Amino acid sequence: MNNTTLIRTITVLGGVLVLAAINYSIYAKEQIKRHGDVIYLELAPVDPRSLMQGDYMALRFAVTNDIARQHTGKPFVQLELDSRRVARVPEAGAPGTVRVRYRMRNGQVWLGTNAYFFEEGAGPQFTPARYGKFRLDTRSGEAVLVALCDDQLKEL
Repeated sequence: MNNTTLIRTITVLGGVLVLAAINYSIYAKEQIKRHGDVIYLELAPVDPRSLMQGDYMALRFAVTNDIARQHTGKPFVQLELDSRRVARVPEAGAPGTVRVRYRMRNGQVWLGTNAYFFEEGAGPQFTPARYGKFRLDTRSGEAVLVALCDDQLKEL
């Protein structure tokens, strides 16, 4: 095998590995969306438009400030669920009911996403949004946003 053939083979194998990793990530998120446990996170007020990226709602969640204060370097937080499955940070010392994975990005808590994109012109439909509906993989703690909901937890 000459040098050119070896380089091409390595490039093709690298490309196949990258595509396989991307497809596995998509598959894993789809499994969470289909089979994950439902939890809701209360939204905090944000700017609802971006002229550069089209119509979307920037998202912040009410629990993020509490999570940031408790940040220990671990990638998980224990949250408690109320009777409607709305997640909150439990009182100091109280146990949580679900474990949720989070990330720190630029000093901010990142819970899966910070934006919800929708069709151009559909913004008014999402104005009453008060909660993000997530599907949670209880094994990994990974949460995937699946919908925005009003104050009665009805999907918008």
